[in-house]
Amino acid sequence: MTATAAVDQARPGLARGVRLGLRARVTVGFGLLALALSAGLAGASWFLVSGYLLEQKEAVSVVQTSLSVEALELALSSDPGDIPASIDATPVNDRTSALLDYQGSWYTSSLTAGPHVLPTELVAMVGHGSAATQRILMGGQPYLVVGTPMATRGDSYYELFSLAELDRTDRTLSVVLVLAACVAAGLGLLLGRLASGRVLRPLAELNSAAAGVARGDLSIRLAAEQDPDVGELAASFNRTTAALERRVAADARFAADVSHELRTPLTTMLNSMAVLENREAELPESVLGPLHTLSDELQRFRRLVVDLLEISRDDVPARAEDMDEVAIGDVVRAAADGATGRNVTRVAGDVDGLRVPGDKRRLERIIVDLVENAELHGGGCERVDVRRGASHVLVTVDDAGPGIPAGNRDRVFERFAREPGSASDGSGLGLAIVSRHVRWHGGDVSLGERPGGGTRIVVRLPLRRQVTA
Repeated sequence: MTATAAVDQARPGLARGVRLGLRARVTVGFGLLALALSAGLAGASWFLVSGYLLEQKEAVSVVQTSLSVEALELALSSDPGDIPASIDATPVNDRTSALLDYQGSWYTSSLTAGPHVLPTELVAMVGHGSAATQRILMGGQPYLVVGTPMATRGDSYYELFSLAELDRTDRTLSVVLVLAACVAAGLGLLLGRLASGRVLRPLAELNSAAAGVARGDLSIRLAAEQDPDVGELAASFNRTTAALERRVAADARFAADVSHELRTPLTTMLNSMAVLENREAELPESVLGPLHTLSDELQRFRRLVVDLLEISRDDVPARAEDMDEVAIGDVVRAAADGATGRNVTRVAGDVDGLRVPGDKRRLERIIVDLVENAELHGGGCERVDVRRGASHVLVTVDDAGPGIPAGNRDRVFERFAREPGSASDGSGLGLAIVSRHVRWHGGDVSLGERPGGGTRIVVRLPLRRQVTA
């Protein structure tokens, strides 16, 4: 396998990984920006402050060493024989030890800091008449060495200053700056969270509006048309939903008009067919087969017209006056058992006698359509369960069919939707009517797989009114 192929195979796995949402990405971006800025400022501050402190330390040490040299030269000029006493007579400062290279001999005020601790380059430079400073490590601790030439050529004087306190100050400063950078990053995340919520509010409103349109509420409009940034998007969304609403209304009116126009001739044909069926014994054998076929087609035609009339009703949200208190367990049991001709309903004990807000005719139509769909297209209705949830009543309809592939489940509630390869002669409106009536009640309907095989459709109806007058 080539490297390119391996990378291509790895990409789908990466694509399936966790993806941050837009608000999360904005929040993380603010946090990273705050961290980068604070880290940069902290680093610059540390270098500036630590450098300044070291420069001040060196400047003070050089001045102190110069004063010590002047005092030492004065002491040696008056008493050149007692060199250690002359070194001790130099001004007291924060030096750790002093070393003197005088007439080829070394003298020191410390038992541990001898000439061997002095850098060779520093000693050579001072010996040639130039003052110098250098940082060294002695016993694992940092020190500053200051060397100054004396008046007598070849003689030099050195003082060692401990940098341990300055080193502790640098470490404390670095810890404080790191903590400040972390706090700044946290504040950046908080600011990003707040800012993203405000900046993305129009997008959240658009998402909510789009979800409402997807649920069938075509009256939703965005109020951000005057916003200079998202105004055109809001206006485009409003134009689209308005056009869609007009189209749906026109389709509903067309279906209603056609259905009403068909009812009169359909009624005539059904009455005529009833007369022929009542006189079936008088008809020749050769016409009975076509007569039965015609009767079946007329019944199918009648069901189609009824469904068209049902689907073309105004799909406005439920009003309080349209809803009664309905004994949901009794309605489901009567509708489901009546549609199958057998007892298929199981009502939980806490649902018996429970009354929910609803329209009895619409609820009966929901159950009848679901059960008939299971009987005709799902290998038979296995069971209808009614149970109570926290805030909803759940009605579950199980069938014994092969199930519906996951890729086709989203479209089964669309108008005139049929399962590919189905030999059914249904109108394809039953589940669309179910979805419409469930939404009218403020509930929702979902389709999944029944444990053990088959299809399971779950209807959730609210226990309390969710609409206002």
